[in-house]
Amino acid sequence: MSQYYVGILILICINLLAVLGLSLMTGFTGLFNFGQAGFLAVGAYTAAILTTQYKVPFVLALFAGMIVSILTSFFIGYPTLRLKGDYFAIATLGFSEVVRLLVENLEKITGGSRGIPRIQTYTSLPFALGASAIALWLVANYVRSRHGRSCVAIREDELAAESIGIDSFRYKQVVFAINAALGGLSGGLLAHYVGFIQPSMFSIIKSTELIVMVIFGGMHSLTGAVFSAVMLTSLPELLRTAQAWRLVAYGVLVVLIMVARPEGLMGSWELTPANVKALFSRKGE
Repeated sequence: MSQYYVGILILICINLLAVLGLSLMTGFTGLFNFGQAGFLAVGAYTAAILTTQYKVPFVLALFAGMIVSILTSFFIGYPTLRLKGDYFAIATLGFSEVVRLLVENLEKITGGSRGIPRIQTYTSLPFALGASAIALWLVANYVRSRHGRSCVAIREDELAAESIGIDSFRYKQVVFAINAALGGLSGGLLAHYVGFIQPSMFSIIKSTELIVMVIFGGMHSLTGAVFSAVMLTSLPELLRTAQAWRLVAYGVLVVLIMVARPEGLMGSWELTPANVKALFSRKGE
């Protein structure tokens, strides 16, 4: 397999990690997060600084990026997760912009607007595939557990969930922390794949791109998250020969899906043996 296609597969895995966290948070718990790029930035800069300046091993640097992201989620989530309606989404958007401005202005630590160059490219395809597969397995098991069912209950009716003893704030905080950990891991892998990072890579555009992937595949489906990460990451690259028109085609496809199927391509359908068997049974009738 050529390095070009290997690179696309690595980018798919990196995006999938961030999308899985968003899917758990937005699709299964009902919390809209427009600041995912902020967690990618925290993980990317933490891991990159540790490997380039302090010669910390790659895996330990990734874990450090995840831990710092989790701590950041508690710092941001404690005052904001109690907010109702759209206020939490606005708070996460503000958080993302604050992180971007911080890394842009802390020149002695983060390199400022120039970023951090000459990062060792440790991220390989087997490592990225393994990380995304483990993350998918863990998130899928969480969704199927009683904790996942509690998150769905909070999404459907928070007041009713609390009336039967579900601590909605605690579950939101845990889900926010899981989302932050996956975002930090995604950022760390990205930094050590492209070989450099700069603040413009973690703007609101990146957060919007990840949110679109969640909605495109189906907000209530992890299968949809995987499918959208594969499709929406590879499509712009496969259309690269069209030059300027490739981004237009990308946008048109997303708009058509949103109009024709608002619930996303997969809706709430999951790729499981039982669902596949039921699908073929209906077709055979």
